[in-house]
Amino acid sequence: MKSIILTSVLLEAARGLTTLPKGEGEFVVAILGDLHCDPRDLADMLEARDQIKSVVAELGCEKKFLVSLGDLGESKDCTQSQQLYSGTSACFKLVREYLDGFELPFDVVGGNHDLEGIDEFCSDGENLAAYLDILGKESPEFCHEIAPKTLLVGLGSTTFRDATYTSHEVSIDERQIERFEKLLEATDDEYHRVFVFTHAPIIGSGLRVLQDVHVVNGCCWLNHNDRPGRFVELVRKYPQIKGWFSGHFHLSHDYEDSITFPGGNGRGSCVFAQTGVMRTKSSRDGRRHSRLIRGNDRGFEICTINHKTGELRLDATVTYTDECVVGDACSTLAYAHPHEDYDHKLWFSAYTPRPEDGCYVENAREFPTHDLANAVCWWHMKSGHVLGSHDGMLVEYDASTLAPLGMVVSRDELRGRKIAVIDDGYGGDALVLYKDNDYRATVVQPNEDGSYWRKVVRNKIYRMREMRRVEAAKKFIKALNPGGRQDDDAPVVLSSYGPYKTSEGTAVKLSTRALDPSSSSSSSSRY
Repeated sequence: MKSIILTSVLLEAARGLTTLPKGEGEFVVAILGDLHCDPRDLADMLEARDQIKSVVAELGCEKKFLVSLGDLGESKDCTQSQQLYSGTSACFKLVREYLDGFELPFDVVGGNHDLEGIDEFCSDGENLAAYLDILGKESPEFCHEIAPKTLLVGLGSTTFRDATYTSHEVSIDERQIERFEKLLEATDDEYHRVFVFTHAPIIGSGLRVLQDVHVVNGCCWLNHNDRPGRFVELVRKYPQIKGWFSGHFHLSHDYEDSITFPGGNGRGSCVFAQTGVMRTKSSRDGRRHSRLIRGNDRGFEICTINHKTGELRLDATVTYTDECVVGDACSTLAYAHPHEDYDHKLWFSAYTPRPEDGCYVENAREFPTHDLANAVCWWHMKSGHVLGSHDGMLVEYDASTLAPLGMVVSRDELRGRKIAVIDDGYGGDALVLYKDNDYRATVVQPNEDGSYWRKVVRNKIYRMREMRRVEAAKKFIKALNPGGRQDDDAPVVLSSYGPYKTSEGTAVKLSTRALDPSSSSSSSSRY
């Protein structure tokens, strides 16, 4: 394939664009977002690789490294094999060849699509072993000393088939978390600078996310369904965590909240940066980019390589103070560089409650009665859980960071109804949906752990297997009735899902009703 010739603009920018004080131990780290490699369409990825290689070469640093943030392959059939391409040996081998082509030392963290080889491997363990072997890794995490007292740390997702809820939650296992904490404890007295790389961001990062895709499905934050706040607690505790880089959302660099900064907001001394995609077909907003860290012992810069224009842009500068006390969050000074690229109307974002909303109802026991489709309201329950109305739905927020956790009531359920929080008579609250002049009401029950957001997305592998059984049943019925029915093009096959949890005290009354698996309505006909 024809190589891309870079413009002189990019090369001059790589040489001269800097606000960083001169220091010792200079280094450069190139960061790739979700690759979603498709063997049928590699043009964008090859162009991006040429651009990154040229920039890194022009910077002339002796210490250089490459990090891939995971989601290595397309989550579809790319090879006419009738199986997902992501998570397969073929995918890992192609990506390894691609990464080797950068001619840089590199490492990878696993994303939510990297163990999807469900037809090739029987378990997450087998899939993970192939991923590690082909990509030349010893474990899902990594730790590299890029420069004196400067560490690059990666944490990778290890669960797909065994996920309790959605398979697309980016889940870091306990062993990795324990080792990460021990590493931070060990570096605390030595003033190390630690840069962390994960596929999904942590809750509390303040980065732009997709509410209707990742928040409501419980796969937005790192370990979304399992104590997601533990990571921001580490950021607050250990000021040596200076930068945290993530992908996952396929959103670009052209939003102010694609990078967030510390300072009075519970983010310690850490700058968070979102990394988008290289491929046009993977982009949600038409933009393509990779990130680049340029640093030394005095600080670091976050730059962006725009793969559509070939330009290098300086986005943020972080400098370290000459003297710092362990645990002191003011050990860094960070600032953003404004860009006219931010001036656009694209708005993919989840909402974070703010006191100035004008509708904070901590002591009120009922939501306002005006149009909930446009209302922005939120309050604390007696239990400490935070609920809010935004974009026509009821959402639960993390009490510590006020980041969105998930949907409590959908737009369809909430339309035309009001929300009240009443005393349950036993020191707690009851969340009630109702209408004026209507004797009917709905109590929205919390989960068993006390949270309210609906953990309703089922494991992907179960759903895929169910649909394959349905397709097999269609072929079976069609074979039994070769003449078919005049009023139907295909056999009608329903699916029995169950048993369901109910308030019944006996298993006899549990429902195993048959539903149309292609319909989102729970009122489908039954046999």
